[in-house]
Amino acid sequence: MHPTPAIAALIVAAGKGERAGGGVAKQYRPVAGKAVLAHAIDAVARHPSIGTIQVVIGAGQLASYEAAIGERRLAAPVIGGATRRDSVIAGIEALDADIVMIHDAARPFLPLAVIDRLLAALDAADGAVPALPVADTLARGSRLLGEVVAREGLHRVQTPQVFRRGDILAAHRAWNGKGEATDDAQVARAHGLSVAIVDGDRRLEKLTFAEDFEAMDAPPMISRAAQGFDVHGFTDGASVQIGGVAIAHDHALAGHSDADVALHALVDALLGAICAGDIGSHFPPSDPRWRGASSEIFVAHARDLIARAGGIVDHVDLTVICETPKIGPYRAAIKTRIAAMLGISIDQVSVKATTTEGLGFTGRREGIAAQAMATVRVPHP
Repeated sequence: MHPTPAIAALIVAAGKGERAGGGVAKQYRPVAGKAVLAHAIDAVARHPSIGTIQVVIGAGQLASYEAAIGERRLAAPVIGGATRRDSVIAGIEALDADIVMIHDAARPFLPLAVIDRLLAALDAADGAVPALPVADTLARGSRLLGEVVAREGLHRVQTPQVFRRGDILAAHRAWNGKGEATDDAQVARAHGLSVAIVDGDRRLEKLTFAEDFEAMDAPPMISRAAQGFDVHGFTDGASVQIGGVAIAHDHALAGHSDADVALHALVDALLGAICAGDIGSHFPPSDPRWRGASSEIFVAHARDLIARAGGIVDHVDLTVICETPKIGPYRAAIKTRIAAMLGISIDQVSVKATTTEGLGFTGRREGIAAQAMATVRVPHP
């Protein structure tokens, strides 16, 4: 059995980006509420296979970089060189990984499915790039239209581009210096490496000019809200699991997994927002794999499905319904755990608790119920 390779993402953000205007390098310009670089980092960070994110910035850009990333915890940025290739070499040398995914910060909206396709392509090639077929008519000429160029077999190559770290580092070091390479695939092929093409995505268009930013300031997204509900009865035990937090109690909750009633309701709300069924369809209680499993696995699955669909979790609201135990003392811990599971900030998580005034199932202290709401932005169909 081979060990799982360590995969790192290298985000190149060392350019000046002057053609985009705005008085600031384009990777630090705001789009839809946050810097272009922050969008690129967040897109990469959502993929479960990426273990390390390394950013390369230009000299004198540290203050802009720190403002852009906010409280995101990343390795210290690497200072790039005079050319993109110099910056890539510096970034690769700073990484300890088996596979490196090299991505331009100026392509901030990266669908996770593209990363999946790139990594899968490494099984049959030394590297892989996403690309789109050329759809427009191509012709030579400057002021007057000249001969048409056949577009069959032509592609528009995008990033990220994926290689084994040792291979692409050797290729860059061996580059012959005849002009500057426009991307890492060009360097790889010059070194004799095979580079596979996978389907790219229009959302990966590079931000270059001012009009690109005008279009991106209003990304075509719609907001959806969905709800989830779950209930579990008490059984013998000494604690209950609520929202990823173990709470001491004179009973436990009965269930096939860890019976975290709050997270189960949350998963159904998240799945509902992308019309992906319910928790039982993804994790059937008849499947022995999920016996005693942590419900955080279920949350991560729903989160990743949303990310793969190009969605963004904006807010979740959870209400726990029980007479005992008291949820108030654990509210902050539950908010923190849920925020960490979803990769969102604590102020995007609401946790409330109520009782049924002694009425019904929960009022008789026979168990706990929970209901959840999730608000998710998804690409406009």
